[in-house]
Amino acid sequence: MTDSLANAFARGVAAKDQMALRGLLHPEIDFRGMTPGKVWEAEGAEDVLVAICVWFDDNDVIENVEEISTHTFADRQHCSYRFRIRNANGVHLVEQQVYLSERGGQIGWLRIMCSGFRPID
Repeated sequence: MTDSLANAFARGVAAKDQMALRGLLHPEIDFRGMTPGKVWEAEGAEDVLVAICVWFDDNDVIENVEEISTHTFADRQHCSYRFRIRNANGVHLVEQQVYLSERGGQIGWLRIMCSGFRPID
């Protein structure tokens, strides 16, 4: 089940599907994230959704999901995904590395590290 949670999370982020993501995140999720400019912390699903909306806002068009990879790592699930994104600053690749654990059928523990928006030609 955890592998499907990881895959569903990556696809929900790519689609910017707040409803799907809300259904995946446990209301009392333990979340930490690191982007090039900030460390994020949250202990609730709504705060995680706010962070994701900041990372990929309305001006960021996710043109393609370049890669999604999931596997089990000990008692956690690892997921990496890479998106091709177009915005006012051009075309970029963004990659995130995710570790998660299941709690009551949802994601109860989540860690994300982001590459930032890397420009490509």
